Amino acid sequence: TVPHFYVTTEIDMAAAMNLRKQINNALPPEQKVSVNDLVVKAAALALRQYPNINASFGGDKIILHNEINVGSAVAVEGGLLTIVQKGTDGASISKIAQDHKEMIARARDGKVKPEDVEGATFTVSNLGAFEVDHFVAIINPPHAAILAVGSAKQVPVVVDGELAIGMRMKATISADHRVTDGAEAAQYMQTLKGILEDPLRLLI
Repeated sequence: TVPHFYVTTEIDMAAAMNLRKQINNALPPEQKVSVNDLVVKAAALALRQYPNINASFGGDKIILHNEINVGSAVAVEGGLLTIVQKGTDGASISKIAQDHKEMIARARDGKVKPEDVEGATFTVSNLGAFEVDHFVAIINPPHAAILAVGSAKQVPVVVDGELAIGMRMKATISADHRVTDGAEAAQYMQTLKGILEDPLRLLI
């Protein structure tokens, strides 16, 4: 069994949701970007700085992957399927969105291609569409980690001593203690949070 540990952070999604709205206003309906597309891109960019998290445990050795291929867990008839975006860190948000739509359609039609589901180095499991606030995900061996993402929702927050309405999302990384440690996982989550709270970095 994988010795799991967990790190959770809360992310201010106001700027990311505003960016998504601006992007979608400029795109035709079939190309619209989801919150998960933004999270997948941000997760990939953060992985560039933490190779031990973009890794696998190979029995007696740690395997650091040269590519960042983020998988997304998708609900299909009969269970969950993980679709894989190759070279995620270098892909544009619009390409991630388009590729995800095509792969999800094939998966739900029972026409999935091998390349759609092979080669993931890290996985994002997003239950936000089900109004789930927070959960932890089980690592897919031999991966070193998996990211669990809840829904982005309006909540009361205190800003400079004043009560306001904010847009918050909770995310939790489950990591393999044989490959990484709590400090590194916390730094990864801090980096992910920083990217999503300054989302223009997703476009660079």
